Amino acid sequence: MAYHSFLLEPISCHAWNKDRTQVAFCPNNHEVHVYKRDGGKWSRIHELKEHNGKVTGIDWAPDSNRIVTCGADRNAYVWTLKEGTWKPTLVILRINRAARCVRWSPRENKFAVGSGSRLISICYFEEENDWWVCKHIKKPIRSTVLSLDWHPNNVLLAAGSCDFKCRVFSAYIKEVEEKPGPTPWGSKMPFGEMLFESGGSGTGQALGGGGGWVHSVCFSHSGNRLAWTSHDSTVSVAEGGKTSTVNSLSSETLPLLCVTFITENSLIAAGHDCYPMLYAYDGDKGSLTYGGKLDVPKQVAQKDISARERFQNLDRRASESQSKEKDLNTRHKNSISEISVLEGGRNQCTKFCTTGMDGGMCIWDVKTLVSTMKNLKIV
Repeated sequence: MAYHSFLLEPISCHAWNKDRTQVAFCPNNHEVHVYKRDGGKWSRIHELKEHNGKVTGIDWAPDSNRIVTCGADRNAYVWTLKEGTWKPTLVILRINRAARCVRWSPRENKFAVGSGSRLISICYFEEENDWWVCKHIKKPIRSTVLSLDWHPNNVLLAAGSCDFKCRVFSAYIKEVEEKPGPTPWGSKMPFGEMLFESGGSGTGQALGGGGGWVHSVCFSHSGNRLAWTSHDSTVSVAEGGKTSTVNSLSSETLPLLCVTFITENSLIAAGHDCYPMLYAYDGDKGSLTYGGKLDVPKQVAQKDISARERFQNLDRRASESQSKEKDLNTRHKNSISEISVLEGGRNQCTKFCTTGMDGGMCIWDVKTLVSTMKNLKIV
């Protein structure tokens, strides 16, 4: 595992380029910093400055090499690299509250933006007018949309919001794509159709699934499973075609802020407890189990921390008298805010990345974790 300390400020969001040689960060303000890896060191090569408010979401399209950002200024921008400089194009979101999250679709012909306006903007490029426009998904969202994830078919979109719900919508736009085929989540998919909702009852809804803000949502590699984390420290998994129940697991940990599949049956989640956690899902039994804490042993975690880093960590945690740095034997010294898969994809992840409120980034090697941690099993 490699830990890199970039900033004294928290990292609110991050995104990697296709070959994993560059990463874009938001240092908890209105800027985006792009770093490039040179051997074992990272150097800042670009600063993206166009937003007037805090940048809340970043996503980097691997094939088209475009970056999309959204922020508290109610705007989104699509950034294109031209002659060594990132040029922004404004997106017409038509929202009156802060944008909270953004995700490119798998085919990169559209992207989704969740906001405090209780809606999701599905944005696509209109060639006739040479700009990005959007359509809105509104009903039955009743609060801020905090998280988004696309189904592999480029049409279905999962959304988690502050009304305690995880939902799956159709984001089919006939202007940019062919009519989609049937999926386990449904076969009729007009734009805005809700195909799944947690915590309800009736057609297209499911019982259970936590009782708090839905901080993160994630489809599996096949798209047949959907996982999400709630503010009540619950991890939940639902299967397409089996929407009568949701398999949930509550824990005594602090709330989890992010989740991702690393195989079709294994998930990684992290949050305010400062370390990633492994969960295993058994589709045949319909059970979700806790697989263990993913972090290095105490002596390894502290071995390569310099005196300067120790003082930085004390400063991040307010003061020496209030700090529990000496008791916090984890790589991250504050909440983990985002997880991304680096290598292997969601069907067979070999490396994943976490960033957090300590201003640091950690790259985790799954094989090393399995060999180091006792009783750890990836299924």
